[in-house]
Amino acid sequence: MEITWYGHSCFRITERNMATVVTDPFDSAEVGYKPLSIKADILTISHDAPGHNYVKAVKGSSWQITGPGEYEIGGVFLTGVSTGKAAKNKKRNMAFGFDYNGVNVVHLGDIKSIPSRSVIEAFGTVNILLVPVGGGGGLNAAKAAEVISLLEPGIVIPMHYKTPATEIKLNQINQFLKEMGLGKKVEPQDSLKITRSGIPEEPRVVLLSYEQ
Repeated sequence: MEITWYGHSCFRITERNMATVVTDPFDSAEVGYKPLSIKADILTISHDAPGHNYVKAVKGSSWQITGPGEYEIGGVFLTGVSTGKAAKNKKRNMAFGFDYNGVNVVHLGDIKSIPSRSVIEAFGTVNILLVPVGGGGGLNAAKAAEVISLLEPGIVIPMHYKTPATEIKLNQINQFLKEMGLGKKVEPQDSLKITRSGIPEEPRVVLLSYEQ
C-alpha cells in the first residue's frame, strides 16, 4: 500500500490490483497548495466545503461517497460513519475507513471533537489514522493526541495543519509533535509505503511531504 498526501486533507491511497481512493480534494484557489490533477476509482468527501469537496479535480472516479454506509468496491472494504456536525458551516462530517487486505486506514475528515464510542467501535482496529491536528474546523493538537490514545493506531499521519503552501489559518505541526512528545525529531517523507506486517504495535507518527 502507498499513501500520498497532496496537502490539507487530501490523500491518495493505492494498492496493486485494488481500487484507488482519493479523499477530500480541495479547491487550490480557496485553500492554497498546487492545483490537483489526480485519478481515482473511489472519491470520498468528508463534508461540503471548498477545502474538501472539489470533485472536478479528480478524474475517473466511478464512485463518489459522501454519506454513511458500508461498501465493497474494487477489493476495498469501505465504511462511512457520521461523526456529527462540522464546525463553522454546521454541516455533517464524515469519517471513512478503507480496509485494504486487512490494513485499515481511517480518515477522520474535519472532525472537531472526540468521537463517540459508537464511532470508534464502527472502525474496529485502526492500523493507519489520518487525523486533523491544526485546529480551525478540525481537531487541535491536544484533542488529536487524545483521539489517537482512544483509537490506538499503529501509524499516525497528521493532516489539516499550517504549511508554507496553505492559505487557511491553522496551527503549525510543531504543536502536535510536542503533544506527542516528539519535538522536531520527525522528518517528512514523500509517501508511506507499508504492508500489513510493517504496522507497528505502538503508535508511530509519520509526516508526509505534500505534492508540489
